[in-house]
Amino acid sequence: MATPSMEDYLERIYKLIDEKGYARVSDIAEGLEVHPSSVTKMIQKLDKDNYLVYEKYRGLMLTSKGKKMGKRLVDRHQLLEEFLTLIGVHEDNIYKDVEGIEHHLSWDSITCIETLLEYFRREPGRMDDLALVRKDLDADS
Repeated sequence: MATPSMEDYLERIYKLIDEKGYARVSDIAEGLEVHPSSVTKMIQKLDKDNYLVYEKYRGLMLTSKGKKMGKRLVDRHQLLEEFLTLIGVHEDNIYKDVEGIEHHLSWDSITCIETLLEYFRREPGRMDDLALVRKDLDADS
């Protein structure tokens, strides 16, 4: 089972490979705001746990297990951003809030949020109802 820290690395590595075709230690370190030596240690751990294959000085490749987990983590992040946007969280707070909650929600909770978002996609008029409720609550404050 991946730890929250491992998840952050896998998510970042997956995104880098998706965007650039590769993930370098320096890019991972910059994206996660950690020292390259920390990245190297985590890459070795992820290699040991079969999330990626790492060859010193040659780079890394995600295994099928790593790709699957990386995609799942990126999708979770995007889902939570969409959810917080939908419920009216201020744009400046969304990234920080997602980073704060994504590792603390069960996959069951994520699935429930996904179901709720799908409901609002299928019933866009309900978004107007939600906006009215928010407006009433804001007026009462």
